[in-house]
Order: sequence, then C-alpha cells, then structure tokens
Amino acid sequence: MLSKSTPVCASPAKVHEGEFASRLGCRFRYMETQTATITDLPRKLGMLDATVMVIGIVIGSGIFVLPNLIARNLPSRLAILSVWIISGVLSFFGALAYSELGAMMPATGGLYIYLREAYGPLCAFVSGWTFMLAVLSGGTAWLAVTFSIYAGQFIPLTPAMSKAVSLALLAILSTVNLIGVREGAWVQRTFTILKIVGLLVLIGSAMLTGSGSKPLGIVATHPQLSLTQFGIAMSACLMAYNGWSYVSFVAGEIRNPKQNLLRSLILGMAVVGVLYIFANVAYMKVMAISEIAESERVGAEAATRTMGAIGGKFVSSIVLLSIVAAVNGCIVAAARIPFAQARDGLFFSRFGRVHRRFQTPAFSIVMGGLWTAVLIVSGSYETLYSYAILAAWIFYTLSVLAVQVFRRRMPDAHRPYKMWGYPYTLWAFVIVSVWFIVNSVITQPRPSFMALAMIAAGAAVYWIWRKATRVSQAEKLTIPVEP
Repeated sequence: MLSKSTPVCASPAKVHEGEFASRLGCRFRYMETQTATITDLPRKLGMLDATVMVIGIVIGSGIFVLPNLIARNLPSRLAILSVWIISGVLSFFGALAYSELGAMMPATGGLYIYLREAYGPLCAFVSGWTFMLAVLSGGTAWLAVTFSIYAGQFIPLTPAMSKAVSLALLAILSTVNLIGVREGAWVQRTFTILKIVGLLVLIGSAMLTGSGSKPLGIVATHPQLSLTQFGIAMSACLMAYNGWSYVSFVAGEIRNPKQNLLRSLILGMAVVGVLYIFANVAYMKVMAISEIAESERVGAEAATRTMGAIGGKFVSSIVLLSIVAAVNGCIVAAARIPFAQARDGLFFSRFGRVHRRFQTPAFSIVMGGLWTAVLIVSGSYETLYSYAILAAWIFYTLSVLAVQVFRRRMPDAHRPYKMWGYPYTLWAFVIVSVWFIVNSVITQPRPSFMALAMIAAGAAVYWIWRKATRVSQAEKLTIPVEP
C-alpha cells in the first residue's frame, strides 16, 4: 500500500491575515503519519509580555561589566556616551524594521521567516543554524555561567557547584517554559520589573551622591580617538543591546501582533536605551574614566561608593535578577527557530510539534536546553558565542534589508505598519552595520573568520539536508511492485 505524506499549506485567508505561506511553495511541510496532526502555537502573549521580553533579554549583565572595556578604548565622557547612543539608535532603527516585517508576517520564527521570504530557504536555514548552534545557545550558556559567578557573592561555590547552579537555572526555566507560555511570561514579567527597579535604585543613588574621589578626566593612555578603538567600543555596546530581535521569534504567539509587536519593540528599546544612558552617566558621576577602565565590576564598584559595603551585594542581586529574565527570554526565543524550521521540513519534524497538553514546542525546548547544557559543562560557550556575534549581525543586516526587498517585490502588500523614516532609517542601519562588520573583519580577523566558517558550515549542512530529504521523499513515494 502506498504511504503518502500529506502537504500542509496555509489557506488564502491566513495569507491575507499575515500568516505567510512560503512563496517558494509549501516546502516539505509533511505529516509523518496519518494520525499525526499539526497545530499552531496559541496566541497567549499580550503587549506587556512582549515588552518585558524585549527589556528582559536585552538587559543582561552587560551594562554592569562592559563599561570598563568601552572606557579602555574611548578617551572621554562624550565619546563614551556617543557610542552608547549611536548603538542604541542603530538598534532602535532595526526594531522599527522588525516592526514592519512582524506586522506583515506575524508568524513564529521571526528572523528566520523574514529571511526565508526575502532570500529563500538557504539563507533562512543558515540563520537558524547559526542562532541554534551558537548565538542563542552560547548566549544562554554565558548568562547561566555568569549567574553562578554572581551567586558566589552570597554562597561560596566550588567549580563543580558553580556548574551545577548554572545547569539548575537552565533546567528550572526550561521546565517552566515547557509547562506553558503563560508561566514563562509570568517569570519574565516578575524578574524584568524587579531588575528595572534595581537599576533605577542604582542610578538614583549615584545621581544623589557627590562626585567620586577622583575627578572625571581623560584616560592618559588614549589621548586621541581612533576608528579602531571606536569600533571595539561599539562592538561591546552592540553586544549589550543584543536581543532586541528575539521577540520576533514569538510573533506567532502574540495577541494582535500587528499592533502589539510594534508597541513592544519601540517601548522596550526606548526603556533599554534610557536605562543604559543614565547608568553610564551614573557611573561617570562617581568614578573617573580611568577608574572605570580598571574596574572589572563597574556596577558593583559604583554601588559600593554610593551605598557602602552593601552596594556590591545589591548590584550582585540586580545582576542575578537580570540574568534570570534574560535566560528565560532566550529559552523562549531559542525554541521557536527549530520549530519554524521543522514546519518547513528543514529540520527534524519532532521539533515542529506542539505539546497537546501544554501547547508549547516542548521537544524543541528540551533539546535546546540539552545543547546549552553541553556548552556549559564543556566550557566551549564563551568561544562559540564570541564567534557568533558577527554572524548574527550579518543576519540582522540582511533581515532589515528585507524591508527594501519586500517594498520592491510586493509594493501593494498589506502593511499594518510602515517603518518610520524609511528609507533613511533603513539605510542608516545598513550602512553602519556594514561598517561594523567590515571593521570587525579587519580588526578581529580570527573571530571573523570563525564566524564566516560557521555560516559556510551551515550552508553545507543545508545542501546535505536537502539531498537527504529528496532521497527520503523518493523512497516514500515509491510504490512497491508485488510479485
């Protein structure tokens, strides 16, 4: 008997509503068995949930530790604030582009969906490969390890205990998000609000305190600003702003996404930008730039000066709260990429299944957690994540450029929201992003080469997968001849 797979396509009504079926055809969307069913993830997230996801993911531990790297490369307060503002504006322009794309295509997968529709399945697959393999998994592992380091400020931990704490955090949050999207949203809301309050207290304590023991000045070792130094500082800032695109991965689960995705991206990035700028102003009010450059824990040092001995513990508490929210959001986002790929037949079909009871991509969450755990235990997360930043930014640039592609290819398509300032904001993002990518290749050749190698490996895996899929389909469609 012929066992034929059944293709699953989006209906014209859904396409009109923004649930885009691929213009390249219903690529490999098949049921494995006659009893299998494909369901969509329910829309249970409101605007507040999406907004706190943006804030919670973006504000990790970077604002507390990265200012020292920036101060080592930039000579003045004006230069430091400028690089934070430029990076924030650049990220905000990217968020505007994602608002238009998300309103057009409010489907689970975000960046993967945009790249698939604009450039085809190869580009989409490689982006998914990069984010699954390194960007989200490596970033989550790095945050989980940082959590254990700051937890050591309260409880002495051996190296083995530190890894156990990191793994426990990952396991608990993965379980919460497996049980239900609302449970994960509750965790995201709670810890994001707590860390915003903590940051405001830290900023307020510095603003109400007199200047530090040393006058604000210029770092003597860097009397002049060079393009290379600015590029390194900007790389650190972009790392601190990284994550603004992740909310697009859950666009298929946001209620009224045509409005709420736009609002959450704009409001979320505005809050992040304001907090980052005021945090840097607060640091420079109580510390000289040379002191910031020498401190490994800038936030803790600033708090100690304004709050006394308890200040360091207070900042450690904020960092712990901040990391919980960031890890939780990354787990949510990371599971949606293989989910979307599996629905296209570009990944193992089990990743595309929705748990009947919990209505979550449970298998995808579990497997993503296991891969992140491997990175934590092996210690390879830091190297992998450092290589992935440039690769991720290449895909951010391509996805923002997709706005231009769709404007030309589908000028009459329904767009509930159009990117503000287009085409100037779009090209500002693209030009600065290309400069950043080229500057990274020149000034950091080894990480850049590894990032490009990662992309090339993803392309090779894509062709292998496509070939294996064609063979498998041919075998399924072969009718055996009875003797």
